[in-house]
Amino acid sequence: MAEQKKRLGDERRAFILELLKDSPTPLTGSELATRTNVSRQVIVGDITLLKARDEPIIATSQGYLYFKQNTGAPLFERTIACKHSPDDTENELNLMVDHGVLVKDVKIEHGVYGDLTASIMVSNRQEVKQFLENMYQTNASLLSELTGGIHLHTIAGSSVQILDKAEAALKEAGFLIEY
Repeated sequence: MAEQKKRLGDERRAFILELLKDSPTPLTGSELATRTNVSRQVIVGDITLLKARDEPIIATSQGYLYFKQNTGAPLFERTIACKHSPDDTENELNLMVDHGVLVKDVKIEHGVYGDLTASIMVSNRQEVKQFLENMYQTNASLLSELTGGIHLHTIAGSSVQILDKAEAALKEAGFLIEY
């Protein structure tokens, strides 16, 4: 078996961009490091440089994703305000994805740091499960734990009706903060 060639600089970043654009699922830093024969830390730097060039790459709990604009049906978005305990996170996310919604992110207003936003990018129960497993395995805290459970989500769907139904389900479950 021939030794894999180490890719350098711009060539490596172009290759990473190609891999991300072609992948229907997120790719981890470790996967990209293996494919380019560099360390994961080099990949983190490359992703930072690509983002600085305005490439729409987002870091999700499942890995890096090239955020392609949907060329088919337009995506409708809205921001919703929620409040619940950490134990209800799985139920909240599953309620949304079960209604055909993409949960793009979570946002909080922190007293010191101001607005904090983290990408979630989950659209089905498997992705919700993987997101929560990653949170558990890394012993990470939910952003909403910093604000007594209050947080915002950007949600997206193929129609306003889908967003309305997801919002109604959240309201019925007691997760939605009405304003």
